[in-house]
Amino acid sequence: MKTPLAFTALVISLNACTPWLPRAQAEAAGPPSVMLAQPYRAGSFDPRLHWVSEKYDGVRAYWDGERLWTRHGREIQAPAWFTAGWPRHAMDGELWAGRGRFSAAASAVAGDARDEAAWRPLRYMVFDLPDAPGTFEQRLRLLQVVVHALNRPWVEGVAQERVADEAGLQVLLQRTLAAGGEGLVLRRGDAAYRRERSDALLKLKAHDDAEARVVGHVPGDGKYRGQIGALWVERPDGRRFRLGSGLKDEDRRHPPPIGAIVTYRFNGFHESGLPRFASFLRLRPD
Repeated sequence: MKTPLAFTALVISLNACTPWLPRAQAEAAGPPSVMLAQPYRAGSFDPRLHWVSEKYDGVRAYWDGERLWTRHGREIQAPAWFTAGWPRHAMDGELWAGRGRFSAAASAVAGDARDEAAWRPLRYMVFDLPDAPGTFEQRLRLLQVVVHALNRPWVEGVAQERVADEAGLQVLLQRTLAAGGEGLVLRRGDAAYRRERSDALLKLKAHDDAEARVVGHVPGDGKYRGQIGALWVERPDGRRFRLGSGLKDEDRRHPPPIGAIVTYRFNGFHESGLPRFASFLRLRPD
């Protein structure tokens, strides 16, 4: 995609004078709200209207112009060198250590910023500029200029592409999965950035997944006596269910604490609205 000179001039003037979100306003705003994805359902959306990218299995990270935040509002203590020279305006992205290396990214984010070895493999994969005006397609052109001007090897603009139809989307999904990727993300080209869950942002994976908050521990019995048998978890809508499948022995001996956010996989929903075949996947670091 070619970048018009007007966009380059806009970035230069904004960085030299005033960011899209003024510094005083950013400081007063506190932890940011971010755009969240809905599941993609074939037949419900036209993939031709979207830009498609790989879904990176890392830690969501929002740069507010001065600090990095997780999407749950915890400040990320990144090393000073990692964010040195970053722009004063907002960037939305993922801290990513590579395919199949979620635990490395999570460990770095949860650990000490002075741990150089943990942060060196991480890349900040930028996929949007929340406070830039216009549609995603317009923001994407501007994002490319911003990342190029930043010139940091560990900061990359997420590659986006188009597909011709549903069949092309599924081919791209299978190719991504075969290469070790987690799935795809679809961003509607004509959409503004919305700080809420939106069908302008979609995720497509081999398995559905979601997040829930741990609200209790169910004691185990039999071979799990003295450990936990399951977690009581609560979805964002307030509905609760037991989550025991997928827990490893270490998880049962040292379960996620009350209040922690966990990710689980599932396969559709029961008539009651609760997830079918829910299986614990991992503890979220944020």
